[in-house]
Amino acid sequence: MTEAVSVDNLSVVFDDFRALDRVSVEIAKGESFGLVGESGSGKSTLLRAIAGLAPASEGSIRVEGRKLQGTRRDKAFYRSVQMVFQDPYGSLHPRQTVDRQLMEPLAIHGIDDGERRILKALDEVGLSSGFRFRYPHQLSGGQRQRIAIARALILEPSILLLDEPTSALDASVQAEVLNLLEEVRRAHELTFIMVSHDLGVVTHMCDRLAVMQGGRVVERLTSADLVAGRIGEDYTRNLMVASKGFRRETA
Repeated sequence: MTEAVSVDNLSVVFDDFRALDRVSVEIAKGESFGLVGESGSGKSTLLRAIAGLAPASEGSIRVEGRKLQGTRRDKAFYRSVQMVFQDPYGSLHPRQTVDRQLMEPLAIHGIDDGERRILKALDEVGLSSGFRFRYPHQLSGGQRQRIAIARALILEPSILLLDEPTSALDASVQAEVLNLLEEVRRAHELTFIMVSHDLGVVTHMCDRLAVMQGGRVVERLTSADLVAGRIGEDYTRNLMVASKGFRRETA
């Protein structure tokens, strides 16, 4: 197995609060891996620590075999790793056009075929070139998240970090964005690490998952195990009951 991301005994402490407590996960290249748990379980903190947005107090992170130090991430890291946030409106600059927001990462990385990449990225997320000169407030929530995904894809990364990418969207739009992400992953053989509180979303999108509680991984499962009810922890069972995707009709 070729590892894309390896996290070993990682802890993150904010003042006296231990947000992550010696967490270890390994994600294979091309795999879609889920992190699930209730609010405050540490799943988003883990994603942010990988991205360099949360400071690790102990442990190690390796991405594509390269050990990361502190919170500093260089341009090479961001060429291969991109993140899509929960709130598509908050992650886009309200006073910049779609075109400028897609051009910005290309300018930072000194990539000069911007016209081709912008049109390609928009096409991949199902938007026409007519969206290039719109502002975020002129877009629906689903369209804004498609732009956020296009911006993540435009550098042609190998790993996407997805922090609840559909939870801020209407239910009717969620499935469209999830299907889009799955199509993109297969087309580019991407590695996904997806945070979600919805087990239905995770089983649809991910091969394996880690269940988090109180900053720790309490169970590791395949999606097939979850669907079949092969669960070892009561906490995971309670999550399953709470998730609308797992409501079962009574006989």
